[in-house]
Amino acid sequence: MDNLFDFSATINGRTCRDLVPTDMLLIDYLRSIRQMTGTKKGCGSAECGACTVLLDGRPVYSCVMLAMQANGRNIETIEGLSDGDTLHPIQEAFLDAGAVQCGFCTPGFVMTTKALLESEPHPDSRCIREAIAGNLCRCTGYAQIEDAVRLAAERMGKEEAEK
Repeated sequence: MDNLFDFSATINGRTCRDLVPTDMLLIDYLRSIRQMTGTKKGCGSAECGACTVLLDGRPVYSCVMLAMQANGRNIETIEGLSDGDTLHPIQEAFLDAGAVQCGFCTPGFVMTTKALLESEPHPDSRCIREAIAGNLCRCTGYAQIEDAVRLAAERMGKEEAEK
């Protein structure tokens, strides 16, 4: 029991507590213990971005972060974006812009986009490219992904204006 710690965090708005091995990666905690398999495990070395989750609103690579480093913090995963069957505007924008093919990289891009749009609601092309630079896509192409980020920003801006 020496290698376990009492992990507690808010994940997608819910408080979660588990005994977790001290050497367990955040991605393994999310996928294995919490059964949140939307976050993908790709390269395992923080190079592809498929494992991106938000930690206190900032994108992090969960494949190189120990779960214990997220203890007591707020974690958002792709599972927390939709509201039941209603997709988040970012998810809808990725579909509508054709920015999804195989889908493996999509959760990381979507979570990175969420962090970007929360800090910069009207990003220009340079800002978008800088934000997604840590995410790789082998199927779709970056033009559609950049279009999706712009479309999401536009839609989310309209939603805010209507409130």
